[in-house]
Amino acid sequence: MDVFDTAIRIIRPDERNPMTVPAGERLYADHVLNGWLTSVGLGVEYTRAAGNTLYLNENGVEVPVLDHICGFGSLIFGHHDPEIVAFAKECLDRQVPVFAQLSVQSPTSEIAAKLNSIVRRETGDERAYSAVFANTGAEAIEICLKHAELERQERISALVAEIEANIDKARAAVRAGTVDRIEVTGPADGLPHDVTEFDALIAAVERRNAEVTAGRPVFLALTHAFHGKLAASVQLTHSPQWRAPFTALASTVRFLDPERPEAIRPAVNELRQILLDIELAGGVARMVARDFPAVGAFFVEPVQGANGMRPLSEHLVREIRAACDALGCPLVVDEIHSGMGRTGAFLASSHLGLRGDYYTLGKSLGGGITKASVALFSQDRFRPAFEVIHSSTFAKDGLSTAIAAKVLDMLEADDGLAYRTAAERGRRLRAMLDKVAADFPAVVTAVNGIGLMLGMEFADQARNGSEVIAEKARAGGLGHTLAGYVLRVHRVRLLPVGPSTNSVRFEPSIRLTDDEITQTEAALRDICSILRDQDGERLVTVA
Repeated sequence: MDVFDTAIRIIRPDERNPMTVPAGERLYADHVLNGWLTSVGLGVEYTRAAGNTLYLNENGVEVPVLDHICGFGSLIFGHHDPEIVAFAKECLDRQVPVFAQLSVQSPTSEIAAKLNSIVRRETGDERAYSAVFANTGAEAIEICLKHAELERQERISALVAEIEANIDKARAAVRAGTVDRIEVTGPADGLPHDVTEFDALIAAVERRNAEVTAGRPVFLALTHAFHGKLAASVQLTHSPQWRAPFTALASTVRFLDPERPEAIRPAVNELRQILLDIELAGGVARMVARDFPAVGAFFVEPVQGANGMRPLSEHLVREIRAACDALGCPLVVDEIHSGMGRTGAFLASSHLGLRGDYYTLGKSLGGGITKASVALFSQDRFRPAFEVIHSSTFAKDGLSTAIAAKVLDMLEADDGLAYRTAAERGRRLRAMLDKVAADFPAVVTAVNGIGLMLGMEFADQARNGSEVIAEKARAGGLGHTLAGYVLRVHRVRLLPVGPSTNSVRFEPSIRLTDDEITQTEAALRDICSILRDQDGERLVTVA
């Protein structure tokens, strides 16, 4: 049973007659998620935020909480960075046009130029990229899905038109009596092959080709992937918890195991399909197979956030790139979570030597104030018609794009000081996590990640000697209960990684201080001691 099944079963905390409860409280009491958050110690309201700190109001006293979640990695410069806030206020004071759709919008061109320069520097790829803007990461993924299908359909149309032209030439040659024989081998074996049966052969070929072209595309992703929760993007998100209820809504996705790079090519070969074509050579009409673009795209996160912040291996990314080249499909590098400097480089994929045909970026692109994302398409693949076919009322609004351009300038300032800071702070945080793991080997099973995108995994506690701990582990709520404990006792905000409840995530801003790392270490050592000592009562006792 997962944590959200558990949440649905929670009895609401306020059992009074709902008709006697004030309206505001009744709304809270009827909200299942809020009730569940309260039950695990996370049902708090933050009243202010700055840097890596959120603030609670407890009996009129402001209490600081160290925030290691930072908007699920959306705050590379922290909450309300003064430079970004000042710039946003200036934009509003200047009354920049926020909504002026179907007009020239200079910030978007500026962002595209800056992104091209950064991508070229980090990857060595000289291709230019066109930018399509969106509001959220999941929307950027859906934009890539749509564009990949548009690209695929154009490839199919060109292939079908070429085959039809070849068939017409062969038909004319047969009728002119210049074809002596027909060669039918391989996948076409068994079809009519006598010259007198040419029309029957062509009818069979066209039926078979029509069946293939009518099929829906297959998209590829990795197990443990997280690419969003919208109707199409959720199909690429591996966890059945998010995906299973909605599998009928979109195209088929095949998930491949990132732990088995050697299995990528065989799996891809199984998906290859062909159309039948005819070549004329002298007096022979020869049936040949043409590769059909059955695969729409391959979606990859350089660092799998929902898999405990695990980076992909260089061997794996080489196999993925080779598979996409063989299939002719675009490789979509999802940098929504890992990009924007979080791993010590603008693109986490640059650590791995991974080059994409499409890229997605988001989260910190909005500076922690606005919602902004972008999909980049290599211009050798970009279809200009897409800018008309796809549109969004709120995408590339004047305020969010102005802030996005400002964020890019801040990341690139001082020869990339922000990237170096993320790498250095990440190393310092990682060293602390590794030290805690070494001191509690029976409790901590792994520390993963790059830069300021880190995860710590705990051993399964389903058989812990404390029934309190064991029951919460079996119910899927231990990770959130641990997070509630460190929030209450240590004023540190942690959350599990993705659907896993045996891990916690660390995604602070580059403003992380040594004192904050020390505060985090004390919190982690405390919960590791609780698990090691099987002290469930301390975990759930409210002081």
